[in-house]
Amino acid sequence: MVIDWNAFTPFTSLAGGVLIGIAASLLLAGLGRIAGITGIVADALQMKADDLLWRLCFIIGLVTAPSCYLLFSPLPLSEIATDWPTIIVAGLIVGFGSRLGSGCTSGHGVCGISRGSKRSILATMLFMLTGFITVFVVRHLFASGV
Repeated sequence: MVIDWNAFTPFTSLAGGVLIGIAASLLLAGLGRIAGITGIVADALQMKADDLLWRLCFIIGLVTAPSCYLLFSPLPLSEIATDWPTIIVAGLIVGFGSRLGSGCTSGHGVCGISRGSKRSILATMLFMLTGFITVFVVRHLFASGV
């Protein structure tokens, strides 16, 4: 992925973080649920009628949010500089790891850390460490002119 750092604005990032925090707080206060996207999507795919509606609304909100952002500003330019098989394999690995770790970065990193969960703090540290190691290996050890 290539990021246009000249278009980066810390205020937009801050606003996005605040909106994520508000949404996670509202979900916790309103339904007593953690805003862990992997768990929300996985449980929605199981089609449990008792809590399917809020899960679908949450997912629709995630998908439509970029369209809402377009009302105020153009989306930042980004480019994913890899092929589809790599994207699919990476997505499957991340999904497997999220289920193995009983949560993803939104559930552990945003909601768990803010609640002071030791398990979430450890999980997030492991997510980050794994990401750092992966980038180092791919960019420096297996680099083929990237």
